[in-house]
Amino acid sequence: MPNHIKIDSRIKKFNKKITVSGDKSLSIRWVLLASQAIGKSKAYNLLESEDIKSSLNSISKLGVKILKKKNYYEINGLGINNFNVKKNCVLNAGNSGTLARLILGIISGTNKKIKIIGDKSLSKRDFKRVIKPLRAFGVKIFTKKNNLPIIIKGNNFIRSIRYFENIGSAQVKSCIMLCALNAEGITKIKAKKSRDHTEILFKKIGIPVKIKKTAKFDYIEVVGKHEYNSFEYRIPGDISSASFFIVLTLLSKNSKLIIKNINVNNSRTGIIDCLIKMNSKIKLINRRNYMGEKLADIYVKSTKNLKSINCPPSINSRAIDEMLLLFLVASVSKGVSKFTNLEELNKKESKRLDWGFKILKMIGIKTKKISNHGIKIYGNPELKLDKKFEIMNYLKDHRIFMLCTIAALTLGGKWKIHDKNSIKTSFPLFINILKKIGAKFN
Repeated sequence: MPNHIKIDSRIKKFNKKITVSGDKSLSIRWVLLASQAIGKSKAYNLLESEDIKSSLNSISKLGVKILKKKNYYEINGLGINNFNVKKNCVLNAGNSGTLARLILGIISGTNKKIKIIGDKSLSKRDFKRVIKPLRAFGVKIFTKKNNLPIIIKGNNFIRSIRYFENIGSAQVKSCIMLCALNAEGITKIKAKKSRDHTEILFKKIGIPVKIKKTAKFDYIEVVGKHEYNSFEYRIPGDISSASFFIVLTLLSKNSKLIIKNINVNNSRTGIIDCLIKMNSKIKLINRRNYMGEKLADIYVKSTKNLKSINCPPSINSRAIDEMLLLFLVASVSKGVSKFTNLEELNKKESKRLDWGFKILKMIGIKTKKISNHGIKIYGNPELKLDKKFEIMNYLKDHRIFMLCTIAALTLGGKWKIHDKNSIKTSFPLFINILKKIGAKFN
């Protein structure tokens, strides 16, 4: 099978109900927390992607037993700091920054050397942000230029710390919290706002954690050396995956879509807030709570007369993985949209801010670089494409592939998009769901 897709026509009007794959952030966190629980944990709707396979393979190498049943996965946890690590242990995180950074936290109490490696893209990403707090705990880290490969050697006497997480990174915060489980005493974290899935899970599975939220920061206290029992988890749909179908519907003609059972945790719904400000027809229906997370079905209708947005930087951490989709919507909205403080966007699987400029220029949209890692997008509501486009050499970044697919299906033109297999890292069913809605691929 060729590792590219060709799209020659826009999607026709549709009125459908769909589900998307399980939330990637929650899937990885379930795997890691279940590996240290006492007893057998079960997860339903676990995302079956390369990132999750890397997570399961990694804990298996730590001596954890995993069973795949017909409808669920089962992990037989070994308890806190009780992994069976063999000599010359190598854990391959593949493309997953979340896995690579979080697993460093859970193996911090292991006094044998463990090597963490990743693919070409992940090996270029900065790990200084987690290396610094881990060393404060007393963990030994060996690395060149703060990149993978990393060799970690923990110990049985991790000390608790106080740490100010000032990036707004849920990966850094979660790494610290997971390391804190191996530490004596109480670890205290002052954290800039970011996704709070780890805090919610800690509370729900009985790990002693205190959380105080203020407007700008969260104050978190984790009690170390506290065993917790196995747990069952039904993983809701991923809003990052759903967002591609939200934008597909908004930019298509005379279409409606309901996306069922989506995690709408407030730390993840920045894209919904932005799109509503841009006049999009979106509603959250059938709202409910599960294991501390907010769930809903998302109802979307095609929207004319989209308007520009001056995106508040405070939303960035709540929409960082969906920012390129917001750029696409801004490109066909009336007026000039402005986005700033996007330095984190260039620290993802590829330099996504740079790619945003490239793609918008390619489709004829005027942009301007502005201060504070920002972009101005001069929207063109009449934009229709009839040229040929070829997308390649983007470090196999799954979100670049999916963004360009949505652009092709809504704006027209003849597209050839390489590295189709990139979607296996986060959303293997992406193309199949598009076909069910009515998309045509050559």
